[in-house]
Amino acid sequence: MKIAVIGASGRMGKAVIDELAQQQLTCVAAIVGDQSASLGQRVTTAPEQALFYTSGDELTTADIDVVIDFSLPEALAHNLTLAERLGAAMVVCTTGLETEQQQLLQRAATSIPLLYAANTSVGICVLEQLVAVASAAMPATDIEILEAHHSAKRDAPSGTALALAQAAAGGRGQDLAACDAQIRGPSARRPGSIGFAVQRAADIIGEHSVLMAQPGERLELNHRVSDRRVFARGAVQAAQWLAQQPAGYYQMRDMLDLNAVLKQLLAEI
Repeated sequence: MKIAVIGASGRMGKAVIDELAQQQLTCVAAIVGDQSASLGQRVTTAPEQALFYTSGDELTTADIDVVIDFSLPEALAHNLTLAERLGAAMVVCTTGLETEQQQLLQRAATSIPLLYAANTSVGICVLEQLVAVASAAMPATDIEILEAHHSAKRDAPSGTALALAQAAAGGRGQDLAACDAQIRGPSARRPGSIGFAVQRAADIIGEHSVLMAQPGERLELNHRVSDRRVFARGAVQAAQWLAQQPAGYYQMRDMLDLNAVLKQLLAEI
């Protein structure tokens, strides 16, 4: 399988290239922005092959199976066009997307297989399903989400926190936009709202906690990442799965087939 990585000089891009090498998969293109200081330099995380940072515009071959994108939101439209031009499946891991950019993903998915994941951790994917189930079973609870990341993270709340909030809202048959979901400020809690608390400090990789509270009891669901390679492994796993799928829009839960797992478990209880 031949894989291209966008945002290749970033923290996650390098981790993905390293993971590909460990799994003996081929990274055929390490893509960076046209103005990147890394453009033209050798990729040191791939010492076994002569791989250099390149611009996506320089790629003329269609011999790429999957593109893994860990770049910035402002580059999304350009990157989607590149994947469509190459006829490659695309795993988009960019966070902080606006509604219009989400619509671009849906549009591109009509012509290529596309998987969007703000977080490629398998544990987070499972957590989303647990949150949805708990929210459905406890519809009157107050829901608060705490997330913590490293000091350089730009978007807040994180894409993962928003996905968890969407799972909670979905469990109640609601759309997140109708749940007054926002970072908590100096005001009383509105019934039915979902609140976020955000922490940015040092080198925290990623921590998420979902609190569901009602009078006399509370339920807490937590996930903590201690190794950034978790995301790289998840992205590579998603790429391998996506390469076998037809054009369409997918999420991590589709790859893990969690709906079928839950259905089977419920049938056996």
